[in-house]
Amino acid sequence: MKKLSIIIALAAVYLTAPPISHAQIQWPAITHENRPWGRWWWQGSAVTKPDLAWTMEQYKAAGLGGMEITPVYGVKGTEKQFIPFLSPRWMDMLKYTVQQGKRLDMGIDMANATGWPFGGPWVDYADATKELFWKSYNVKEGDVLNETVTFVQAPYLTQAGTRVKINEIKQPFVANNNLQQLGIEQIRYPVALPLSVLMAYNQSGSAINLTSKVGADGRLDWKAPAGDWKLYAVFTGSHGKMVERAAPGGEGYVIDHFSKRAINNYLKNFDKPFDPKNGKLIRAFFNDSYEVDDANGEANFTPALFEEFKTRRGYDLRNHLPGLLTADGKEADKRILYDYRLTISELLLDNFTKPWQEWARSKGSVIRNQAHGSPANILDLYAASDIPETEGNDVMSFKFATSAAHVSGKRLASTESGTWMNEHFMTKLSDVKESVDRCFVGGVNHVFYHGVNYSPKNVSWPGWLFYAAVNFTPADPFWRDFGTLNNYFARCQSFLQQGKPDNDVLLYTPIADSFSDYGGSLLKHYHNMDQFKAHGFEKSAREMLAKGYTFDFISDRQLMDVKQNSNNLLTGGGNYKTLIIPDCSLIPLSTLQRIVELATNGAQIIVLKNLPNDVAGLYTAETKAKFDALIRKFNFADLSSGVKKAVIGKGSVLIGDDLQKLLNTTAVKRETMTDAGLQFSRRSNENGKTYFIVNQTRKAVNQNIQLNTNAVSATIFNPMTERYGLATTAKQLNNTLMYIQLQPGESCIVQTFNTVKKGQQYANYEPAGNATKVSGTWNLKFEHGGPELPPSVQLGKLKAWTDLEGESYQSFSGVGSYSITFPMPKEEADMWQLNLEKAFGSVEVYLNDTKIATLLGPQYTVNIPAGKFKQSNKLEFKVVNSMANRIKDMEKKNIPYKIFYNVNFQPRDQANRGADRLFTALNMPVQPSGMVGNVTVAPLRLMK
Repeated sequence: MKKLSIIIALAAVYLTAPPISHAQIQWPAITHENRPWGRWWWQGSAVTKPDLAWTMEQYKAAGLGGMEITPVYGVKGTEKQFIPFLSPRWMDMLKYTVQQGKRLDMGIDMANATGWPFGGPWVDYADATKELFWKSYNVKEGDVLNETVTFVQAPYLTQAGTRVKINEIKQPFVANNNLQQLGIEQIRYPVALPLSVLMAYNQSGSAINLTSKVGADGRLDWKAPAGDWKLYAVFTGSHGKMVERAAPGGEGYVIDHFSKRAINNYLKNFDKPFDPKNGKLIRAFFNDSYEVDDANGEANFTPALFEEFKTRRGYDLRNHLPGLLTADGKEADKRILYDYRLTISELLLDNFTKPWQEWARSKGSVIRNQAHGSPANILDLYAASDIPETEGNDVMSFKFATSAAHVSGKRLASTESGTWMNEHFMTKLSDVKESVDRCFVGGVNHVFYHGVNYSPKNVSWPGWLFYAAVNFTPADPFWRDFGTLNNYFARCQSFLQQGKPDNDVLLYTPIADSFSDYGGSLLKHYHNMDQFKAHGFEKSAREMLAKGYTFDFISDRQLMDVKQNSNNLLTGGGNYKTLIIPDCSLIPLSTLQRIVELATNGAQIIVLKNLPNDVAGLYTAETKAKFDALIRKFNFADLSSGVKKAVIGKGSVLIGDDLQKLLNTTAVKRETMTDAGLQFSRRSNENGKTYFIVNQTRKAVNQNIQLNTNAVSATIFNPMTERYGLATTAKQLNNTLMYIQLQPGESCIVQTFNTVKKGQQYANYEPAGNATKVSGTWNLKFEHGGPELPPSVQLGKLKAWTDLEGESYQSFSGVGSYSITFPMPKEEADMWQLNLEKAFGSVEVYLNDTKIATLLGPQYTVNIPAGKFKQSNKLEFKVVNSMANRIKDMEKKNIPYKIFYNVNFQPRDQANRGADRLFTALNMPVQPSGMVGNVTVAPLRLMK
């Protein structure tokens, strides 16, 4: 088979007639859920019905499928328009928004708070976040404690608004009437803290609870018996975390996430407004990432902790406070720390996530939850969520949420996309595509932009903006081409939301090893792979990803629900061939018992390097004896070079140091397309397999790839261009060879079929001659943008408009049109490949005043049928740039746009932080805009 040297890329588009409809092969119908959604910041909730309708129409026209409402801090000067959160007027606006959503076929989600995390003015001190404070005292035999057992909390205040002293802030917090101006992020008043427990310990380890002997004045009525005694007093302190970026009516304490009473009391305030008798309003209630502890100290305590711990762990934590609080490295102390962190993890699941989900269901809705950042096994929190949501830029980060979705059988796994991708006003649509394509590789199938800021129609440019880039706003010149990107994502998700995940391996997540590591504080937070750095778990995951193995993470809790079908492992949403235990030291007894049970019933299990060597947590002799008895069941014998095998019942356990050798011994097969630099995700459906494949390398891929499926037919769908057709395939044993061409940045959907399909062939082209440079006089004019349209100019060669003389060129943000006339090329060709060497934004391409394509970049290539050319041809490129140069010009002229309360407008990069600590564009260089380099046309012929 011939190799092809060219094919369309991210920005390489074919001009074709509308796709030919075949009953056997067609694009899925696009639903609003297939389309990208946006986090919709309502600043000050200062919304009006006319502007709600107008903005939603803009979003619909740009290809968005839904919005998630998150009210945040307000805009200065619009205070009279502020609408208090959940007030009757606010609910009226919400109902109107839902009506507009139905009119426009757009879905509506809503944050279950203003800003984040959950909290507000109705959260009292008892339900607010708590922090453990402690003191220790030494008392000798026969002595009494000569000081009071008291703790006065040190005052602490951080603000994102007008700076004041803590004594200027009234108590209770909600008594202050200028909360938007104050922007308080954390506050601890200097008050005496209640004593939770006072324990005494002697050198032999005996413990005495002295709490009842402490009087109201803090005096301890106790004389030390024989021996030297160390006393530990634990006080229930206020962590003081406030709702971040709160909207009017939403300012207040963050709730105690470990208290079921706290979440239930909190949600009572939503009961009446969202009574299902009044009709369902919201598809999903949303919870942002766990950012309770991005503050001074940490919310590491709840008043019921000791009782919860005793119930769950079977012993009294109060008898082991030195081991928990002093962290001197003793083995027993690590086990106590593990048990503490496990309890916290369970409380976050049982006392926050599950009650919240139950409440949402009572309203006819579901929950969309960002569990990352939590001091917990986030796989369990995600699995308890109806739509797990991730964020970031690393496939490994995404897989915590998507694995939980796959293992627990959730149809959707969403992502917060675009957060702080670049500095303000710098992001290109090609940047967003590259990032979201990586999300698709990680198993995501429901994209949410971060974010889309509500901005009234008549406010001056650039409108209302959110402090954290990217601002997806009609004020940005890239909005012209935003629909192209959104349609691309919609076509991808129309496939990726169908069927089921099709991954082969379950990778056990060794949370016990991580919970048992100190790490500097009582809590450990799990955002991504950071807490597993250099562990066998991370190494195994990254190796499998690089080698083309498909896998999901699984937790101890989830492993208990795995079922079996012959040798396969079945979960709520997947069918897996093996389970990997990746070089962990500690493991719960129940997990080891489950592993042995699965093997006994026929499963093939892989152990990388070593079996666990001990039980996690503080255990009894009986527990250790059971563990040792299970370990003795693993009688390994050499199987092959570097691999040993233990037969257990109907199944077996393989052990070795080389993961790929171990996997090769099983029924698991890798997708070898990764050897060519391709990345992918795979799903299954009743027709066959669905692959999302993307080339994020700098080299084109033009070759056969092997698909690990015995397909009868296969179809390639290009989601950027809407082209599709039957792929060129051949059988190779039980696999399928398929020819594929992907330029850097390009992606495709491959759908395999178990039956013969008929339809058009996917057309490929090859070079038919040399490229010709388009030369002559270029006409540059400006069509849309500001602050004013620069003068038109003629150019002898392409040049960025920011390289032209004159302030108006350097300050302009908008659309610049480069056009030229050139004769019809002389060579014979089926297609002509038009290539633009470099552009500094997305480009619309016109030939003879007919639009050919929108090219997002980073490559700018389009293939044009030969019949579209005339003897003399007008070629035009309409290029957009970013907002940055116009913003820089505004700052030079002292035109205000940073007009917001609270954090106002922060920079991403330190170099762009002004004297007022806000973002400034003055330090940024003028951003190149327009086109440079050569434009060429090259003949192509259809590949037979």
